[in-house]
Amino acid sequence: MTAPLHMPLRVVILRSQYHETITANLLDGAVSELRAHGLDDSQFEIVTVPGAFELATAAARVVKRLNVDAVIALGCVVRGETPHFDFICQACANGLSRVGESSGKPVTFGVITANTVEQAFERAGGRVGNKGQEAARAALELVSALKLWEQQQVTGS
Repeated sequence: MTAPLHMPLRVVILRSQYHETITANLLDGAVSELRAHGLDDSQFEIVTVPGAFELATAAARVVKRLNVDAVIALGCVVRGETPHFDFICQACANGLSRVGESSGKPVTFGVITANTVEQAFERAGGRVGNKGQEAARAALELVSALKLWEQQQVTGS
């Protein structure tokens, strides 16, 4: 999807504070993607949360309390010497998935889960791309598909 979306949208980007330089790169990628598809700054809001674990709670509150079309969750978890990495990654992924499924709103996963900081930077605008940009693109594509399906149900086509 490269064409601008011709519909009013409201998107919330949730960004975790841990690994701030990496998540700043993810945020830049997400914002650039939204703007490339015709969204202006009034159509998206950026909310900062402490870490990746808190993304699901924030996403649940956002979809419940705000009239949003999509939530883009951005974060970074780097493996350490303990199992903490596994617990955080699983809780984050499962939590965000549950919020999307239960709300019917696109909640995309722009959370880097890497073995090293170097791997994380590669996925935050480095040689492997930008997961923030990818998450924003996925959100826009799913919003577009959901709106199309709604229109087809209304018109019966």
